[in-house]
Amino acid sequence: MEFFEQLTRFLVQCQTENLKTSHFADKLEGLKVKISFGKGNPARVPWIALLAPGQYISNGIYPFYLFYKNQQLLVLAFGVSETLSPEIPWQQSGAETISSYFKRNGLGKPARYGGSFVFRVYEVADLDKQQIEEDLQEMLGIYRVTLADSTAGVPQFDYRAFHQAALKCGMQIDPDLVLRFAAALIAKPFVILTGLSGAGKTRLAHAFAQWLCETEEQVCLVPVGADWTNREPLLGFPNALEPGQYVKPESGVVDLLMSAEINADKPYFLILDEMNLSHVERYFADFLSGMESGEPIRLHNGAAGAVPPRVRISPNLFMIGTVNIDETTYMFSPKVLDRASVIEFSISKEEMQAFLQSERQTDACNLVGNGVEAAEAFVAMACNSMPDSPARSQLTDEMLALFEILKPAGAEFGYRSAAEILRFAGVINQLGAKWPMRKVMDAALMQKLLPKIYGSRRKLEPVLKALGKRCVADPELLDDYLAGKKDLSGPEAVHYPAALAKIRRIYRNLIDHGFASFAEA
Repeated sequence: MEFFEQLTRFLVQCQTENLKTSHFADKLEGLKVKISFGKGNPARVPWIALLAPGQYISNGIYPFYLFYKNQQLLVLAFGVSETLSPEIPWQQSGAETISSYFKRNGLGKPARYGGSFVFRVYEVADLDKQQIEEDLQEMLGIYRVTLADSTAGVPQFDYRAFHQAALKCGMQIDPDLVLRFAAALIAKPFVILTGLSGAGKTRLAHAFAQWLCETEEQVCLVPVGADWTNREPLLGFPNALEPGQYVKPESGVVDLLMSAEINADKPYFLILDEMNLSHVERYFADFLSGMESGEPIRLHNGAAGAVPPRVRISPNLFMIGTVNIDETTYMFSPKVLDRASVIEFSISKEEMQAFLQSERQTDACNLVGNGVEAAEAFVAMACNSMPDSPARSQLTDEMLALFEILKPAGAEFGYRSAAEILRFAGVINQLGAKWPMRKVMDAALMQKLLPKIYGSRRKLEPVLKALGKRCVADPELLDDYLAGKKDLSGPEAVHYPAALAKIRRIYRNLIDHGFASFAEA
C-alpha cells in the first residue's frame, strides 16, 4: 500500500470516533509506523510517527504527521519527544517550531506538540499525492542522515575486539568461531554449544557474557541438575504454606528475567551448563514457548511480594546452553533444535599445540566489563529488523535446493529455520565479515540443518548422500570419500567443507551402528 493511501485513510478516520489502528500498515521503508487517534477519547491532535530503531515517542526524534482538527491542517514535522529530551538533535536549517508557526499565522496556540519543528503544512481539503510523496522522501532522507551522523564515534559492537581480549587472557579460540557465535546470538538469542568435553564451551559463553556486561548481576551461570523434572529450578514456585509468598530459585533466574525486562538496552545472559543432563522440555518449555510467542511466563495468580505474576523473555536476554554427549545425557528433540543455533566445538592439532606451548594461564575474570561500551550496540543489533545480505539471492536458491533434498526423508526445514538462516547471513555481513555465500551456507548447514538429523540407516543414508553430493563439486567422488578411500579438499573440490566432514562422521556412525545423530558423530 502506498503511503498516500494510508495517510488519506488516517485523515478520514480522524473525523470519526474510531480509535483502532490495527488495520494500518506498521512498517515503511524499514521504519516502524505508529498511529494514534487517542486513548479512551478521540485526541485533539491525532498523529502518525515514523520511528527508526532506538527512537521512541517518549524519547527520540521522528518524522511526525500531526492533524490539527480545529485548523484542519496537516503538519509534517521534525518530531521531538515531549516526555524526555532526545539525545539526538534534528539537523534542520531554519525550521521554526509549530508554536511559532501558529502564532505567526494567527492560528492561536497548538493543542499539542508545539515544540516540534515544521517541515511542511498542508490544507487537508487540497492534498496533492505527488507533493506528499516527494516531501516524505525528502524528510526520510534528512532523518537517515541525522541518525547516521549521530552514530559517528558511538561505540559499535566488534567481535574482533572480544577475540583479541580473549587471546590476551590465554584462551585458544578461532576468530571464525567467535564470529559465528556472536552472529548466531544476534540472529536468534538462543545458542547451544556442543562438542568435545573440555574444549572451552562454557568458558567461551561465560567470558563473552562477562566482557559485554557491566556487572555480574547481568550474567546467570546455572549448572543443570540430572534431577530436574519441572521448571522450579529456574522459575521457582508459589509457597503453598504461606499464601502470597513466592519461593524464588537459588539460581537467580527470576531476578535476571525481571532485571532484563526493566533495563531493555543492557544485555543479560542465562548460561545453562550441561543443559542436557535432564530432559530439556521438562524444565525449559516455558522459555521455549515465551521466546517464540512473545507471551509472558505466568509465575503465580496473585500477590507475591516483589515477584510479578508474569515475566517476559525480553529480546535483550541471551540464552546459551552447553552440551556434552555421553551415556549420562539426553538427546535434544527437534522442537529444541529448531529454536536454537547449534555450534560445534572441536580442537585442531595447531590449537592444541598452541595451548600446550602457551605460558599464559587462562583468566576470564580479566574480561569483566571490558566490552561494556559496545553492549548497547550489541542489544540494538539483536532487536533490530533483519539486516540484508549481498548473498541473499544465492542463499535463497541454495535453501530451496536443500529443502527438496531433505523433504523426501521428512527432514525438511520450516519457515523459522529459513528466516533465521537469512538473518544470520545478514548479521555476518553487518559485522563486517565479507563471507561468500558458500561460507555462510556451510555455517548455516552446521548450525541449523544438520543438528536435526538423526535416525536409522534406512532413513538417513539417502539423505546424507544427497546432502553430501550438494557439498562437493563432483558428486561421483562422494561414495569413495564417505568410505574413506579418497580425501577431498580445496574450494574447487568441496563447496561446504565443514558440513561435508560432519556428514562423513555421521555416515560412518550410521554404517557401524545402524543409527546415527549429529550430536554423537
